[in-house]
Amino acid sequence: MNQPIRTLEDQDEPALLRDQFRQLLRYRALLVSGVVAGLIGGGWLALSGEDSYTSTGEVVVRSATSDPFAAGASADKGINIGSERQTAVSDTVGTLAVTTLAARGDRVELRPLLSGLQVTNPPNTLALRFAYTGRTPALAQKRAKALADAYLEIRQQRTENSIANMVQGYRAQLTPLTEQRDRLAEQASGGNDVTSARANLVVAISELSRKISELRALDTTPGYLTKKPATPSEPTGAGLPLLLGLGGAVGLALGLLLSWVRLVFDPAVRSTRELVRSLGAPLLGTLPRERASAGSLLAIGRSGSRLAEEYRAVAFRLAYDPSFAQRRRLLVTSPRGDGTAAAAAAANLAAAFAEMGRDVILVEADLRTPALARDLGPAVQGSPPRWANRGRRPWPSDSRMNVDVPGSGAFTLIAGRRMDNVPRALTSAPVGRIAAEGDRPDAVVIVLAPPVLSYADAVALIDRVEGVVVVCDPREVHRSDLERIREIIGAAGGSVLGALLHPGRSRHERRALRKAAKRRLKGGRPGRGSGPDSRPEHTGDPTETLGLRPFDSTAGHR
Repeated sequence: MNQPIRTLEDQDEPALLRDQFRQLLRYRALLVSGVVAGLIGGGWLALSGEDSYTSTGEVVVRSATSDPFAAGASADKGINIGSERQTAVSDTVGTLAVTTLAARGDRVELRPLLSGLQVTNPPNTLALRFAYTGRTPALAQKRAKALADAYLEIRQQRTENSIANMVQGYRAQLTPLTEQRDRLAEQASGGNDVTSARANLVVAISELSRKISELRALDTTPGYLTKKPATPSEPTGAGLPLLLGLGGAVGLALGLLLSWVRLVFDPAVRSTRELVRSLGAPLLGTLPRERASAGSLLAIGRSGSRLAEEYRAVAFRLAYDPSFAQRRRLLVTSPRGDGTAAAAAAANLAAAFAEMGRDVILVEADLRTPALARDLGPAVQGSPPRWANRGRRPWPSDSRMNVDVPGSGAFTLIAGRRMDNVPRALTSAPVGRIAAEGDRPDAVVIVLAPPVLSYADAVALIDRVEGVVVVCDPREVHRSDLERIREIIGAAGGSVLGALLHPGRSRHERRALRKAAKRRLKGGRPGRGSGPDSRPEHTGDPTETLGLRPFDSTAGHR
């Protein structure tokens, strides 16, 4: 325990990821809420959406050719499949399809028709896939076929128009050549020049006539409908199982995101590593939750108790700590709250040290709401009678009691008592003499102090009891609280020996405590701290803290 606290290494990425994942799992409510929201959204999309049907047809595009069986003929000659895809979804094709469908009794506008069309091109092919989505199977099949036929018809019309334009151009060139040839033929005697010119004209006319014949002989088939659109038998889109799965995955991602945001802005301690880093002290132990310990303060003495074994382990660890072994004085406190967990820890550590054969003195320094003697119950022996007027003598006079732990031994309890001037009582000479008992061989002094961030009582005792154990709930304590505790104790001359984590109270336990407090209030009795030695509570400011007092160098040696 005297070793310096090891910080997280930046290269230890797997450990950091595991810690962060564990921290995210702390917010199970957000994770479950995200998954539930995703499932509800997926189910709503699956059940509320209208059924749609998709019919698909495929068209293989080809260019016009004179001999498709000739060697070296290329089917994709002059075809730009990207441009053909744009043509398939153009208004020209849509207008022709609208006209065709209107003739068949299906009156639809151009934009609604094209909104249900999707044309894709499978990779490395000259095929266009026409997929149309409609409200009914018959409607989807009829419109998909009409659009595919309209595309083929438009493409054939464009090919024939191109051939007709080229033939018209060739004829325009051929007409003057024919007229010139006829004029030369009328000249009977023109010599060799006339004969040669007429021969050249005949060759040119023959070439143009051949080109016109080739254009007229072209196969203008624009393509083939290799897959006719069929009537779909099932609705398209994701079904209910798939949408639920996708919704659950999206909801889980949303829950993780919300948990991460909650983790970033959560001021509470997110892991034991962070607690150790903030407090500047090691983790002594983590107390398990036991149902059998709900009604009793002492866990040591119960057979088969995991909680008792954890307290024993903490006591052994403290016993062999060099900084604790020098003075054998321990101050047990908590950051905030009612101090119930700190009281249980102090009592059980006292019992564990008594079990080890030590002479243990447990001092209850909570003079505002003392309740340790009452909470220990039948184990406390030698308490004074109820009629004794104990208010005339200052605390801790006549507050010594014996606590018998079955099977473990006994320790001495200096029970707390309500005082009007708590600071003066805690800094009195008798308290210094009790703290000095820790200098005797095999003696251990444990002081139970109120929450250190609520009152300054614990700070007043640090000059007598240097070693401090902080008992806290990791789900409620804040990082800033731990850092402040470390600074306060260090400035007062003490040292934090470690932290002891307790699981906190469940909802049923908190509800039971609230009901018990209400019953006590209705019965006219004060709350925590009522008992035979209780006095009327001081009516001053409850946030009263210790004032400055002169330093007494002989306080620890009285």
